[in-house]
Amino acid sequence: MSTVTFEQIFNASPDVQASAPGRVNLLGEHTDYNDGFVLPTAIPQQTTVYLGSSPNPQHHIYSQELSEQVSLSANDPIPQGFSSYVIGCIRTLEKQGFSIPPLNVFVTSSVPIGSGLSSSAALEVAMLRALRSRFNLNIDDVQIAQFGQYAEQNFAQVQCGIMDQMASSLADSEHLLFLDTRTLDRELLPFPTGTKFLVIDSGIPRTLAGSGYNQRRAECEEAAKLLSVSALRDVEDVSAIASLPRPLKERARHVITENNRVLEARQGVSAERFGQLMNASHASLRDDYAVSIEGLDTLVALLQETPGIFGARLTGAGFGGACVALVDSNAQIKTAIADVLTRYQKAGYQGKILVDRA
Repeated sequence: MSTVTFEQIFNASPDVQASAPGRVNLLGEHTDYNDGFVLPTAIPQQTTVYLGSSPNPQHHIYSQELSEQVSLSANDPIPQGFSSYVIGCIRTLEKQGFSIPPLNVFVTSSVPIGSGLSSSAALEVAMLRALRSRFNLNIDDVQIAQFGQYAEQNFAQVQCGIMDQMASSLADSEHLLFLDTRTLDRELLPFPTGTKFLVIDSGIPRTLAGSGYNQRRAECEEAAKLLSVSALRDVEDVSAIASLPRPLKERARHVITENNRVLEARQGVSAERFGQLMNASHASLRDDYAVSIEGLDTLVALLQETPGIFGARLTGAGFGGACVALVDSNAQIKTAIADVLTRYQKAGYQGKILVDRA
């Protein structure tokens, strides 16, 4: 990656800049598009967007990480790629009646791409924050999340839930964000006493995450239809799914039990119990939701058996990406984590630490 500045690309200074964090989800995986409950936290890594006025009728968008520039006029079709998120945010606001003149947009980010840490939501929220600041728009943080989701669904063509954008817009890295994705009721909660979190990249690209995600979403919608509910969120007892055919029964069982794990954690539990809930979440994602793969299972197992780690699970859509672990903040586990990565490498994989709050 070549390091350049807004000034070098556009021969002018930016008018505003705004940032937004990525996120990691501790509990509540694949529940947000089922109107369920989630428990993410923001990560320290941020995406920053710089805005300035374009000297011509086109938007010009530059990504420092990709060393790539895209220029678009108002009615041009949106190409797929990073610019679809940026232009999607602009066109979403235009649909709301806001007038956005041609802009120079410079994007830089430390949020890892493709690891399940919501680099896209960080980009959307940072872009919308920058637009709000530049044009003094009367939109609040929840609307920013909603507009970001709309942009991703309708312009980047990813049928995401609301969790990622809400976490990027409203969470911080010192708390857990409990979110009811149906009502958007939310509260910031403390981490279990004496804990921090750790995120490790499995080194496995999420090659099937898109197709697998869409398939799981369709399966959940079909299960809800057969159960005569608007979403699986409305089913609290797993005995209610006995009549469902496979694999809909397994998919529904994951969503129901995962929601219950989040609700239990919300009440305030010990670090040991929170770790048990994370371990149970991974087993459910592996066995019932079928979104884990051998490499993720290997890494999670190594983490789960490490002293000083209360629990670990895959995070994000699955089929690759990252794992998150809840760590005893009083334990000296740097050496242990290095040993985990060494053993993981001996198993044929290449992992690395992405976030270390331990």
